Parts: sequence; C-alpha cells; structure tokens
Amino acid sequence: MLLFIIICLTTSLQAQPSLTKDQEQVQQTVVKMFEALSNRDSISLKTYCTIDLTLYEYGQIWNIDTLIRKAITMNTTANFKRTNTFEFISTETDTNIAWVTYKLSSVIIKDGKQTKLHWLESVFLTKQQRQWKIKNLHSTLLNKS
Repeated sequence: MLLFIIICLTTSLQAQPSLTKDQEQVQQTVVKMFEALSNRDSISLKTYCTIDLTLYEYGQIWNIDTLIRKAITMNTTANFKRTNTFEFISTETDTNIAWVTYKLSSVIIKDGKQTKLHWLESVFLTKQQRQWKIKNLHSTLLNKS
C-alpha cells in the first residue's frame, strides 16, 4: 500500500506541467511590479505597467497616477516595509496577451504596526517591445489582520 501511495504521489508531481518562458516572464512581471510598490519606486513601477493601466481596487477604478499617489507619494513613513508572497493559480499566454490569477499575501509594517493582507487578484498583460506589461489588475481583498 505504501509503495502504491509513493508511486501515485511521484506520478502526480511529475504530471504537473512546467511553465513556459512566457509564463515565467508574466509571473516575474507581476512580482517585480509589487517589488517596485514595496520599494516605493514609481520609475520601476512604470516599467512593468502600460501607460493606460487600469486597476480595480476596493470598488474603485484607478490609473497609474492614482496608484503612485496612494501607494507611493502619500506613503512617506520612514520605517515602511512590505513583503509579498504569491501563490500563482493560473498563468496563460497567447502571443502578445496573457492573463494570470494568484493569491497575494502581504505583510506591511508602517509606523511600527504590522498588518497582514490577503487578496485574490487577476491580471491582464500585453507584450510591448518583447516585454510583458500589466494592463489591467482586479483585486479582491480577502481579509486583513
């Protein structure tokens, strides 16, 4: 019985498809965009987003300027730190478009207070000059603690 479980487990692990180069690049674009937000780096942030970026956040519609204002410009706390963890659910690509869904967990330390946030997000990306860029991001806050 134990041998059967080991064989089934090994087979199921090997059956999981590996990511294509485009799928890896898409996921890295999402990760890097959030790193730029965490580092409060609007220049880097813009390199991972289209000019006409649209975010659907907290029941509002944001553009790149809104995101920079709310997440970077207004965030002047000296001891700010944000750490992000991703659980990618699905990553699909087709020539010059891609869509990805994932769970995002962030630990934010601001003014000495730690907050944990969990979102379910979907992102639509386009390939521009051989680089994936985020065009639309829809975020659903799952919980905050």
